[in-house]
Amino acid sequence: MESTYLFPFEHPYRHLHVPAIIIAGFFVFISLILSLFLTFRHLRTYNNPAEQKWIVAVIFMVPAYATESIISLCYPKLSLACDILRSCYEAFALYAFGSYLIECLGGELRVLDFLENEAKKQISKPLLEGKKDPRLEQRKYCNFVRRPHVLGKDLFTIIKFGLVQYMILKTLCAFLTIVLELCGVYGDGQFKWYYGYPYITVVLNFSQMWALYCLVQFYNVAHEKLAPIRPLAKFISFKAIVFATWWQGVGIVLLCSFRILPNDGKFKTGMQDFLICIEMAIAAIAHIFVFSAKPYHVVLPSDYGKITTQETKAVVKVKEGDEEKPALVEKKETEVKAPGTSVKESVQDIVVEGGQKVVEDVVLTINQAIEPVHEGVTKIQERIHKIAVSGNGKEKPGVQVLEEHQRNITKEPQV
Repeated sequence: MESTYLFPFEHPYRHLHVPAIIIAGFFVFISLILSLFLTFRHLRTYNNPAEQKWIVAVIFMVPAYATESIISLCYPKLSLACDILRSCYEAFALYAFGSYLIECLGGELRVLDFLENEAKKQISKPLLEGKKDPRLEQRKYCNFVRRPHVLGKDLFTIIKFGLVQYMILKTLCAFLTIVLELCGVYGDGQFKWYYGYPYITVVLNFSQMWALYCLVQFYNVAHEKLAPIRPLAKFISFKAIVFATWWQGVGIVLLCSFRILPNDGKFKTGMQDFLICIEMAIAAIAHIFVFSAKPYHVVLPSDYGKITTQETKAVVKVKEGDEEKPALVEKKETEVKAPGTSVKESVQDIVVEGGQKVVEDVVLTINQAIEPVHEGVTKIQERIHKIAVSGNGKEKPGVQVLEEHQRNITKEPQV
């Protein structure tokens, strides 16, 4: 039985496949050239490693998306594998963007001090009657929605947990997708209860929304402090890639489910890949202006590497008439060496230092998530132990013997 669609066409993917590849390939070529050019400029002027390592990670999101999308468009059988890789890098890029904002504020220690000072300002702000608001003194996690300023250091913990949890969940769901696909119960793009696709989609949707909301709250608190780096433009350009591409894929699936577009698996993935290829070229152009390498061309005096001063003194004899008089000549040379790095050293720092930082944050987040569970299990075990000890209402014989022995010891000196 032939399916009916809102628009009068049949099997459009087969007829549009080759033209779509040609058009998408052109946009992918533009995005790769612009992104690699911008990345190379950052690697050549690698004067602020703390910030630039995360900028490069965010910029590389465009080549990763574009390459995986064009491969998926050319070879539909690899679409699921490419989508998984794209999703994993998306999670890492979101974490990298948050780390970049933290480094722009001077690092984690300075961010903690800044948030604590903001909390003190909010708590000490008087009301019209000259009294303090008692609600501001209670640092509860419910304040994260309405009054994030008052959380202080706890705000940083929530934000960091929100970013890393998405990276962990995205990776775990990617492996789960592979397992479900091998078992034949994943059902890519099908909202049916006996497939795993709708459940994974819901979990990742909430996880991503929470991570992005954490970034928004961090921006609300620190937007004045981040003003020199134009944070709003960076937020918009980054969130447009992460947020728009995700909801774009969900929207295509819904349109196909309602028969507005052809309900064909290849058409769904092909449409998503084709649109991403075009969007990555636009994102690459935006990155040229938003994540420019020009601010890192100038090295501050405090960031200079080695400053050497060389003094040369020489005695010269000068004739004045028939007499020769000695004259002292002094020469002073100062040499300043800027801490420039090669591309190879820059890449090594990004991979080694950046990878180590990611691992540390992942381990810390897992420990934070496990700690409450461990404490709960410990309390349950202690309660069970108390119930077991006092179950019969009698004390153990060992305890009675110990008390009797101690009683005898205290009585011996009196005898």
